[in-house]
Amino acid sequence: MAVKPVYKVPLETFNWFVEVQTPCSMHAHGIKELLYVGRSKYQEIVIAKLCNVGKALVLDGKIQSSENDEWIYHEALVHPVMLAHPNPKRVLILGGGEGATLREVYKHDVEKATMVDLDEEVINVAKKYLPEWHKGSFDDPRTELVIMDGRKFLEQAQPNSYDVVILDLVDPTEGAPAAKLYTKEFYEMVYKVLKNDGIMVTQATSTSYTLKNFTVIYRTVKEVFPKAGGYHAFVQAFDSTWGFVWGSKGPDPSSLSMEEVDELISKRVKGELKFYDGITHLGMFALPKHVRKAMEEETIISTDKKPFLAPI
Repeated sequence: MAVKPVYKVPLETFNWFVEVQTPCSMHAHGIKELLYVGRSKYQEIVIAKLCNVGKALVLDGKIQSSENDEWIYHEALVHPVMLAHPNPKRVLILGGGEGATLREVYKHDVEKATMVDLDEEVINVAKKYLPEWHKGSFDDPRTELVIMDGRKFLEQAQPNSYDVVILDLVDPTEGAPAAKLYTKEFYEMVYKVLKNDGIMVTQATSTSYTLKNFTVIYRTVKEVFPKAGGYHAFVQAFDSTWGFVWGSKGPDPSSLSMEEVDELISKRVKGELKFYDGITHLGMFALPKHVRKAMEEETIISTDKKPFLAPI
Protein backbone atom coordinates (compact mmCIF):
# COMPACT_ATOMS: atom_id res chain seq x y z
CA MET A 1 0.00 0.00 0.00
CA ALA A 2 1.37 3.38 -0.98
CA VAL A 3 1.91 5.81 1.87
CA LYS A 4 1.21 9.47 1.16
CA PRO A 5 3.83 11.90 2.49
CA VAL A 6 2.68 13.97 5.42
CA TYR A 7 4.32 17.11 4.00
CA LYS A 8 5.58 17.85 0.54
CA VAL A 9 6.60 21.16 -1.02
CA PRO A 10 6.34 21.23 -4.84
CA LEU A 11 9.71 22.21 -6.27
CA GLU A 12 8.11 24.98 -8.29
CA THR A 13 6.86 26.69 -5.11
CA PHE A 14 10.20 28.41 -4.55
CA ASN A 15 13.34 29.51 -6.24
CA TRP A 16 16.11 27.51 -4.60
CA PHE A 17 19.47 28.43 -3.15
CA VAL A 18 21.81 25.43 -3.09
CA GLU A 19 24.75 25.58 -0.70
CA VAL A 20 27.50 23.12 -1.57
CA GLN A 21 29.04 21.91 1.69
CA THR A 22 31.57 19.41 0.36
CA PRO A 23 32.29 17.92 -3.09
CA CYS A 24 29.79 15.21 -2.14
CA SER A 25 27.00 17.06 -0.32
CA MET A 26 24.75 20.10 -0.56
CA HIS A 27 21.73 21.67 1.12
CA ALA A 28 18.89 23.36 -0.72
CA HIS A 29 16.99 26.28 0.83
CA GLY A 30 13.77 27.69 -0.54
CA ILE A 31 14.12 31.43 -1.19
CA LYS A 32 11.20 33.50 0.04
CA GLU A 33 12.66 36.88 -0.89
CA LEU A 34 15.92 38.36 -2.11
CA LEU A 35 16.69 41.56 -0.20
CA TYR A 36 20.12 42.35 -1.60
CA VAL A 37 22.47 40.92 -4.22
CA GLY A 38 25.85 42.52 -4.89
CA ARG A 39 29.54 41.97 -5.23
CA SER A 40 32.37 43.68 -3.38
CA LYS A 41 36.04 43.68 -4.39
CA TYR A 42 36.41 40.39 -2.55
CA GLN A 43 33.20 38.35 -2.65
CA GLU A 44 29.56 38.01 -3.63
CA ILE A 45 27.15 39.31 -0.97
CA VAL A 46 23.53 38.17 -0.71
CA ILE A 47 20.85 38.91 1.87
CA ALA A 48 17.87 36.59 1.45
CA LYS A 49 14.88 35.37 3.39
CA LEU A 50 15.10 31.58 3.39
CA CYS A 51 12.61 28.95 4.48
CA ASN A 52 13.32 27.45 7.91
CA VAL A 53 16.25 29.72 8.87
CA GLY A 54 14.84 33.18 8.09
CA LYS A 55 16.84 36.14 6.85
CA ALA A 56 20.43 35.15 6.10
CA LEU A 57 23.77 36.59 5.06
CA VAL A 58 25.37 34.56 2.26
CA LEU A 59 28.96 35.19 1.13
CA ASP A 60 30.26 33.44 -1.98
CA GLY A 61 27.48 30.89 -1.77
CA LYS A 62 28.02 30.08 1.93
CA ILE A 63 25.56 30.98 4.68
CA GLN A 64 27.43 32.99 7.30
CA SER A 65 24.58 33.49 9.74
CA SER A 66 20.80 33.39 9.80
CA GLU A 67 18.03 35.13 11.70
CA ASN A 68 16.74 32.02 13.44
CA ASP A 69 20.02 30.86 14.95
CA GLU A 70 22.81 33.44 14.56
CA TRP A 71 22.62 33.93 18.32
CA ILE A 72 23.61 30.32 18.87
CA TYR A 73 26.78 30.71 16.81
CA HIS A 74 27.72 34.13 18.18
CA GLU A 75 27.05 33.33 21.84
CA ALA A 76 29.05 30.10 21.48
CA LEU A 77 31.92 31.94 19.82
CA VAL A 78 32.18 34.81 22.29
CA HIS A 79 31.15 33.93 25.82
CA PRO A 80 33.24 30.88 26.79
CA VAL A 81 36.53 32.73 26.28
CA MET A 82 35.23 36.04 27.62
CA LEU A 83 34.09 34.38 30.85
CA ALA A 84 37.25 32.28 31.15
CA HIS A 85 39.35 35.45 31.16
CA PRO A 86 39.41 37.06 34.64
CA ASN A 87 38.83 40.63 33.44
CA PRO A 88 38.62 41.21 29.66
CA LYS A 89 38.86 44.91 28.89
CA ARG A 90 40.44 45.11 25.44
CA VAL A 91 39.11 42.81 22.75
CA LEU A 92 40.19 42.32 19.14
CA ILE A 93 37.76 40.88 16.59
CA LEU A 94 38.97 39.84 13.16
CA GLY A 95 36.08 39.43 10.73
CA GLY A 96 32.53 39.41 12.04
CA GLY A 97 31.17 41.81 9.43
CA GLU A 98 27.54 41.41 10.55
CA GLY A 99 28.37 43.08 13.86
CA ALA A 100 26.84 40.29 15.98
CA THR A 101 30.17 39.23 17.47
CA LEU A 102 30.70 42.85 18.48
CA ARG A 103 27.18 42.87 19.95
CA GLU A 104 27.96 39.88 22.16
CA VAL A 105 31.30 41.33 23.29
CA TYR A 106 29.46 44.42 24.53
CA LYS A 107 27.43 42.28 26.91
CA HIS A 108 30.66 42.33 28.93
CA ASP A 109 32.19 45.35 30.67
CA VAL A 110 34.89 46.00 28.07
CA GLU A 111 36.69 49.29 27.62
CA LYS A 112 37.43 48.96 23.91
CA ALA A 113 36.69 46.56 21.07
CA THR A 114 38.71 46.77 17.88
CA MET A 115 36.99 45.14 14.90
CA VAL A 116 39.08 44.51 11.79
CA ASP A 117 37.40 43.44 8.56
CA LEU A 118 38.72 43.37 5.03
CA ASP A 119 35.41 43.99 3.29
CA GLU A 120 33.78 47.32 4.09
CA GLU A 121 30.88 46.52 1.76
CA VAL A 122 29.79 43.60 3.97
CA ILE A 123 29.67 45.97 6.94
CA ASN A 124 27.68 48.56 4.99
CA VAL A 125 25.19 45.94 3.83
CA ALA A 126 24.89 44.58 7.37
CA LYS A 127 24.26 48.05 8.78
CA LYS A 128 21.31 48.45 6.41
CA TYR A 129 19.82 44.97 6.21
CA LEU A 130 20.84 43.20 9.43
CA PRO A 131 19.99 45.56 12.32
CA GLU A 132 18.88 42.56 14.42
CA TRP A 133 22.44 41.29 14.25
CA HIS A 134 24.51 44.36 15.20
CA LYS A 135 21.91 46.26 17.26
CA GLY A 136 23.84 49.49 16.87
CA SER A 137 27.19 48.05 18.00
CA PHE A 138 29.07 49.75 15.17
CA ASP A 139 28.06 53.11 16.67
CA ASP A 140 29.15 52.28 20.21
CA PRO A 141 31.86 54.79 21.27
CA ARG A 142 34.03 51.89 22.42
CA THR A 143 34.21 50.51 18.89
CA GLU A 144 37.32 50.98 16.76
CA LEU A 145 36.43 49.82 13.25
CA VAL A 146 39.38 49.13 10.97
CA ILE A 147 38.97 48.24 7.29
CA MET A 148 42.07 46.20 6.66
CA ASP A 149 43.37 42.70 6.08
CA GLY A 150 43.46 41.02 9.50
CA ARG A 151 46.89 39.58 9.00
CA LYS A 152 48.40 42.93 8.06
CA PHE A 153 46.76 44.45 11.12
CA LEU A 154 48.41 41.86 13.36
CA GLU A 155 51.78 42.44 11.74
CA GLN A 156 51.58 46.12 12.70
CA ALA A 157 49.90 45.74 16.10
CA GLN A 158 51.77 46.30 19.35
CA PRO A 159 52.62 43.17 21.37
CA ASN A 160 50.64 42.43 24.55
CA SER A 161 47.74 44.68 23.54
CA TYR A 162 44.62 42.53 23.95
CA ASP A 163 43.00 40.37 26.59
CA VAL A 164 40.89 38.41 24.11
CA VAL A 165 41.15 37.85 20.35
CA ILE A 166 38.08 36.51 18.53
CA LEU A 167 38.49 35.20 14.98
CA ASP A 168 35.10 35.27 13.23
CA LEU A 169 36.39 34.49 9.76
CA VAL A 170 35.12 32.83 6.60
CA ASP A 171 36.32 29.29 6.01
CA PRO A 172 39.86 28.65 4.72
CA THR A 173 39.02 27.74 1.12
CA GLU A 174 41.12 28.09 -2.03
CA GLY A 175 41.28 31.75 -3.09
CA ALA A 176 39.16 32.96 -0.15
CA PRO A 177 40.22 36.07 1.83
CA ALA A 178 40.88 33.90 4.90
CA ALA A 179 42.97 31.17 3.24
CA LYS A 180 46.05 32.07 5.32
CA LEU A 181 44.27 33.11 8.51
CA TYR A 182 44.38 29.59 9.94
CA THR A 183 48.11 28.86 9.76
CA LYS A 184 50.78 28.45 12.42
CA GLU A 185 52.43 31.72 11.39
CA PHE A 186 49.10 33.54 11.71
CA TYR A 187 48.42 32.13 15.17
CA GLU A 188 51.91 33.18 16.23
CA MET A 189 50.89 36.75 15.38
CA VAL A 190 47.74 36.33 17.47
CA TYR A 191 49.87 35.00 20.34
CA LYS A 192 52.12 38.07 20.10
CA VAL A 193 49.31 40.63 20.48
CA LEU A 194 47.72 38.85 23.46
CA LYS A 195 48.62 39.87 27.00
CA ASN A 196 50.25 37.39 29.37
CA ASP A 197 46.87 36.01 30.49
CA GLY A 198 45.28 36.37 27.05
CA ILE A 199 43.03 33.91 25.24
CA MET A 200 41.82 33.52 21.65
CA VAL A 201 39.08 31.62 19.87
CA THR A 202 38.42 30.91 16.21
CA GLN A 203 35.49 29.46 14.32
CA ALA A 204 36.79 26.12 13.13
CA THR A 205 34.33 24.78 10.52
CA SER A 206 32.06 21.76 10.89
CA THR A 207 32.84 18.91 13.28
CA SER A 208 30.68 16.81 10.99
CA TYR A 209 31.31 17.25 7.27
CA THR A 210 34.73 18.94 7.59
CA LEU A 211 36.03 17.22 10.72
CA LYS A 212 39.54 17.09 9.24
CA ASN A 213 39.62 20.88 8.99
CA PHE A 214 38.51 21.18 12.60
CA THR A 215 41.23 18.82 13.85
CA VAL A 216 43.94 20.52 11.78
CA ILE A 217 42.93 23.93 13.14
CA TYR A 218 43.08 22.49 16.66
CA ARG A 219 46.47 20.87 16.06
CA THR A 220 47.83 24.13 14.58
CA VAL A 221 46.61 26.27 17.48
CA LYS A 222 48.00 23.71 19.93
CA GLU A 223 51.40 24.08 18.27
CA VAL A 224 51.47 27.77 19.24
CA PHE A 225 49.60 28.05 22.56
CA PRO A 226 50.43 26.27 25.82
CA LYS A 227 46.75 25.46 26.27
CA ALA A 228 44.27 24.64 23.51
CA GLY A 229 40.98 22.87 23.06
CA GLY A 230 37.80 22.63 21.05
CA TYR A 231 34.03 22.58 21.43
CA HIS A 232 30.99 22.68 19.19
CA ALA A 233 27.34 23.65 18.95
CA PHE A 234 24.61 22.67 16.51
CA VAL A 235 23.62 25.49 14.12
CA GLN A 236 20.64 24.71 11.87
CA ALA A 237 21.67 27.14 9.13
CA PHE A 238 25.00 25.32 8.82
CA ASP A 239 23.26 21.93 8.79
CA SER A 240 25.85 20.69 11.27
CA THR A 241 27.48 20.87 14.64
CA TRP A 242 29.90 23.79 14.27
CA GLY A 243 33.38 23.74 15.72
CA PHE A 244 35.31 26.33 17.71
CA VAL A 245 38.96 26.12 18.77
CA TRP A 246 40.53 28.15 21.59
CA GLY A 247 44.14 28.81 22.48
CA SER A 248 45.29 30.39 25.71
CA LYS A 249 48.30 31.66 27.62
CA GLY A 250 46.49 30.97 30.89
CA PRO A 251 42.66 30.80 31.18
CA ASP A 252 41.00 27.48 30.39
CA PRO A 253 37.29 27.60 29.46
CA SER A 254 37.05 23.80 29.46
CA SER A 255 37.76 23.76 33.21
CA LEU A 256 34.72 25.87 34.10
CA SER A 257 31.95 23.99 35.89
CA MET A 258 28.24 24.45 35.23
CA GLU A 259 27.90 26.41 38.47
CA GLU A 260 30.90 28.61 37.70
CA VAL A 261 29.56 29.50 34.25
CA ASP A 262 26.14 30.42 35.62
CA GLU A 263 27.68 32.52 38.40
CA LEU A 264 29.98 34.32 35.96
CA ILE A 265 27.05 35.05 33.64
CA SER A 266 24.97 36.47 36.50
CA LYS A 267 27.83 38.74 37.60
CA ARG A 268 29.43 39.78 34.32
CA VAL A 269 26.96 39.50 31.44
CA LYS A 270 24.45 42.25 30.73
CA GLY A 271 21.06 41.05 29.57
CA GLU A 272 19.78 37.54 29.06
CA LEU A 273 21.55 35.04 26.84
CA LYS A 274 19.29 32.97 24.62
CA PHE A 275 21.57 29.94 24.16
CA TYR A 276 24.58 29.82 26.46
CA ASP A 277 24.50 28.89 30.15
CA GLY A 278 26.15 26.39 32.49
CA ILE A 279 24.33 23.30 31.21
CA THR A 280 24.89 24.32 27.60
CA HIS A 281 28.57 24.90 28.34
CA LEU A 282 28.99 21.33 29.58
CA GLY A 283 27.31 20.00 26.43
CA MET A 284 29.43 22.14 24.10
CA PHE A 285 32.69 21.01 25.67
CA ALA A 286 31.65 17.33 25.93
CA LEU A 287 32.84 16.43 22.44
CA PRO A 288 31.95 12.94 21.17
CA LYS A 289 34.51 10.16 21.43
CA HIS A 290 35.28 10.04 17.69
CA VAL A 291 35.94 13.80 17.59
CA ARG A 292 38.24 13.64 20.62
CA LYS A 293 40.07 10.69 19.08
CA ALA A 294 40.53 12.56 15.79
CA MET A 295 41.92 15.57 17.67
CA GLU A 296 44.38 13.39 19.59
CA GLU A 297 45.60 11.64 16.45
CA GLU A 298 45.92 14.72 14.21
CA THR A 299 49.47 15.44 13.06
CA ILE A 300 49.00 17.99 10.28
CA ILE A 301 49.95 21.60 11.04
CA SER A 302 48.70 24.24 8.61
CA THR A 303 51.50 26.60 7.51
CA ASP A 304 51.86 29.56 5.19
CA LYS A 305 53.87 27.38 2.83
CA LYS A 306 51.24 24.64 2.90
CA PRO A 307 47.91 25.89 4.24
CA PHE A 308 45.27 23.24 4.89
CA LEU A 309 42.12 24.25 3.01
CA ALA A 310 38.49 23.26 3.28
CA PRO A 311 37.23 21.15 0.36
CA ILE A 312 34.82 23.78 -1.00
